[in-house]
Amino acid sequence: MARIVVYGALLLAVFLGVPYYTIFKHYQLPVPLNAQTNALTGLPQLSEAAILETTRQLSETFGYRTVGTREHALADAWMYDQVQQLAATCPKHLQCETWRQVGSGTHRFDMMGKVLFKTYRNLTNIIVRVSDGTPQGKENAVLVNSHLDSTLPSPGAADDALSAGVMLDIMRVLTQTPDWKPQHAIIFLFNNAEESLQDGSHLYSTQHETRHTVRAAMNLEAAGSTGPELLFQATSEEMIHAYSHSTKPYGTIVANEIFSSGIILSDTDFRQFEEYLNVTGLDMAVVGNSYVYHTRKDIVANIEPGVAHHMAENALEILKYLTTSKSSPLASLKTSGYHKPSTTFFSLLGSVFFQYSSGTALIMHGVLVGLVLVTMALTRTWTEIRSGVVAVLAAGFGALVGANLLAFFMDRIFDRPLSWFSNEMDTLLLYVPAAFAGALSMNLLVREAGEHAVLAGQIIIQSVSGLLLQGIFGIGSSVVLFISGASLFAAYTLDALIKAFSPRPAPPVETAKPKPKTKGKAAAMAQRYAKKVAVVTQVEGLHVMSYIVGQVMPLILGIEMLLGDLDVFVPLTGRIGREAPAEHIIATIVGLFAPYTLSMALPFVRRASSASLKWLVLALYALTVLSASIFLKKDAFDADHQRRIFVVHMENITSHEFSLNVGAADRAPGMPEFVKAVAATFGVPGKGPVPVVMNDWNTEWDTMYPFSQFVSPYKITLPTPKDYTSSWSERFQVIKTTESVDMTAGSRGLTISVKHPGVIWTVLAFDADVLSWSLGSAPPAGMQRHHIKEASFYGVDEWSLDLVVRGTGPLSFSFVGIGERSMWPGKKHEAEGPAMDLFKVLDPWIDQKTGNAVDALLIGCVGGVVQL
Repeated sequence: MARIVVYGALLLAVFLGVPYYTIFKHYQLPVPLNAQTNALTGLPQLSEAAILETTRQLSETFGYRTVGTREHALADAWMYDQVQQLAATCPKHLQCETWRQVGSGTHRFDMMGKVLFKTYRNLTNIIVRVSDGTPQGKENAVLVNSHLDSTLPSPGAADDALSAGVMLDIMRVLTQTPDWKPQHAIIFLFNNAEESLQDGSHLYSTQHETRHTVRAAMNLEAAGSTGPELLFQATSEEMIHAYSHSTKPYGTIVANEIFSSGIILSDTDFRQFEEYLNVTGLDMAVVGNSYVYHTRKDIVANIEPGVAHHMAENALEILKYLTTSKSSPLASLKTSGYHKPSTTFFSLLGSVFFQYSSGTALIMHGVLVGLVLVTMALTRTWTEIRSGVVAVLAAGFGALVGANLLAFFMDRIFDRPLSWFSNEMDTLLLYVPAAFAGALSMNLLVREAGEHAVLAGQIIIQSVSGLLLQGIFGIGSSVVLFISGASLFAAYTLDALIKAFSPRPAPPVETAKPKPKTKGKAAAMAQRYAKKVAVVTQVEGLHVMSYIVGQVMPLILGIEMLLGDLDVFVPLTGRIGREAPAEHIIATIVGLFAPYTLSMALPFVRRASSASLKWLVLALYALTVLSASIFLKKDAFDADHQRRIFVVHMENITSHEFSLNVGAADRAPGMPEFVKAVAATFGVPGKGPVPVVMNDWNTEWDTMYPFSQFVSPYKITLPTPKDYTSSWSERFQVIKTTESVDMTAGSRGLTISVKHPGVIWTVLAFDADVLSWSLGSAPPAGMQRHHIKEASFYGVDEWSLDLVVRGTGPLSFSFVGIGERSMWPGKKHEAEGPAMDLFKVLDPWIDQKTGNAVDALLIGCVGGVVQL
């Protein structure tokens, strides 16, 4: 009885305590400190209150800091004043230099499978270099970057005012700490144009005087507002080692390899530092609650307490190591360069960081496989091993099929995709029963494998797969297979040891059929194998301690991976486009990780009779139907997890037509009905919305290009505003200033001037075979659709383009831009024109219509077509 109580307590600890503790540690944040000085030591310390005050100033006092707006310019001036004040307090043993960089440039920016070119005018960066003041101290520097601007529909509190506040507070702490004496410099870059496609970081990387001293970069970002910041990109052995000095690490080789694979179509300023400075570094971002990313809800109130302190503390410790440690790699990075990462690294429970070389990883995998193969040869027959491997493969296949079959029904049959969107954990409630129903259904077909054989199959598959992934493909993520394979192997070995020394073995249930007698050495070997098999199989079932030992690590790792992946991918499904298989992406994640997380479930069900297993499968199917029926009635979106709807009010100054272009970037139902209601309320009476094919020639959406390719748009014809006289045709002009024709070469040269007072983010799109142009990068060869996007500082209202094209005939140029005072709600206090008149009514109408379940991007655009 006592043994039952002990084992019961241990099982409860594993299956209830371990998940609870893992989830708690995964999301745990430090208790934030608010005082700027430690009361006991009198030394400066990081202050979350100070960081959030900077965040509040940028996101609330100045608000929507879209590049080219007045608010963007005001925030720029304010931040420059802040760094100058800090520099003025710099102690004598340090030198704090400040710059407000102003510059123009061009660059090619390929994104989301599209080619586009950027031109920018008079954009700014704010730069601070902190060093010991000597030439040697400035020779090698680490660059820390954040961006001051925010994107079109967002005040950008977490993205990226938070990071700017973190950098400012780190500057304060370091410069006011008496014993901080850096051997190497830190360059703090507050770049002022990231959301316009990384113009600010390009400006610094190609033009600033300190750029040649940068040896490594650390980029601070946000795609959410809660939880620890994730290390999702580490590009060298040296910087992975630097990250190991962070106090609360959260990063894995799995996240690193997923991001570097390009599966997630996103990018950061780090790209510019890699491309133009040729440096290594770290890319870190807050990713929890990504529902608020690039929405109006990215405000200070939604930043979880402790987030700022977590990011600041980790960044500070990394910077201290890079600037003061004798083992800092900064100097060697100049002379020897950096080494591409072959290190396997991962954090565990937000507090322990492991890293080891690929060579060590290969040895570990090899040793494990060797031990496994020897042990299995001594304890299992080939028939058992084969049946166990087949059973495990069948179960894995069944789990994926079960989850994806349900996804097919939810999406294609019932038209209820994304019903789990408002809660990441809802995906488990919907798809875990289906995954296990599929897994166990397949096992009904493979009944010859017993409990030990199935466990052996799992061990062999995971250990051998890990070795192959590491050895042949160099995939460091194979560490998850090594850890779980080693845990299961420990469980298998423990079971054998317990039963080998058990004084009273139970009657056997698994019997290994002895091989036919053979002569000589073969016969002796077969007999020895049979004896060893008997040691393991003479006692009924796996020992309960084996289940405990084998389940702990897969449970911890599986939960951490599930939480990390769902935190990223569930909100992401709301903005990856209607054509993306969002339902199947989530079903596949759950179908892969749920069986991994509960690794010991598959051997355990082998204890059941065929009849009991059938009843269990039927129960899982019933649970799947029940869960699906609940989710069929569930709304995908709510006030805290909103649907993103994009609304572009278009004034065409060529045709003098007005239209409202509305679209979403998800597969959830309800969009056609919503657009019909908008058209009926605000459109021309009797004219319904027209679905539009999104392609490179859909010019109404060019200000959002290339993200616009994920939007499924509708076009609503609007009535011409009463008593409205447009002045845009005189203000927003695309003209030809010079022209030359080479009849011999069959080419034509011309200079295009774009004048756009009061219009920002202008785009010029045209079809041509461009032979050369003034954009720095060579144009794509042949006849192409070209998109050239502009971003300029507030008040800069003209840019030009030199072209030489094949052919001598006229070209058709489509042009479009956003009215600087035509963005709601960022400009509601200085609204201008019919777009803002409409948005003033449309915005509350959307809230009332949807129950505040929609975050609407509302921008007023002006555009047209000109032949030149």
